[in-house]
Amino acid sequence: MRVAVVIYGEKHEQKLLEIAQSLARGIASQGHEVDIMNGKHELNKKLTFYEYIALGTEHTGFFGGKIPVGVKNFLRQSGTVSGKRCFAFVIKGSLRPMKTLRELMKLMEEEGMFLKTSDIITKAASAEEIGKRLHIKRS
Repeated sequence: MRVAVVIYGEKHEQKLLEIAQSLARGIASQGHEVDIMNGKHELNKKLTFYEYIALGTEHTGFFGGKIPVGVKNFLRQSGTVSGKRCFAFVIKGSLRPMKTLRELMKLMEEEGMFLKTSDIITKAASAEEIGKRLHIKRS
């Protein structure tokens, strides 16, 4: 199954990339083909051909609850994402990371994505374990 791990970061782009790479290793260990994309730099990438999407971002405010506005633009320009099964994640860094995660989930659902699960990821080592446990079924 083709899986896309997409990140969109502004301040913590390097940390998001490390977590995405670990998450991708965990998903690949299940036998899936995984591509990592940086939504901030790859605006013309299409997610249409992926069967599962993991989307991660960061908070933009100190108190949490806000995500980069570019995430919404990226999803709208990335082809057909409606009906895609997906995983939402944010990196811990604000006072209320759950509020940030809820905002990301809300945006994904508005685009018609089918959220299977979500998580707040603190470090790369835990991201790999999360990737191994994600229930991504083969077609």
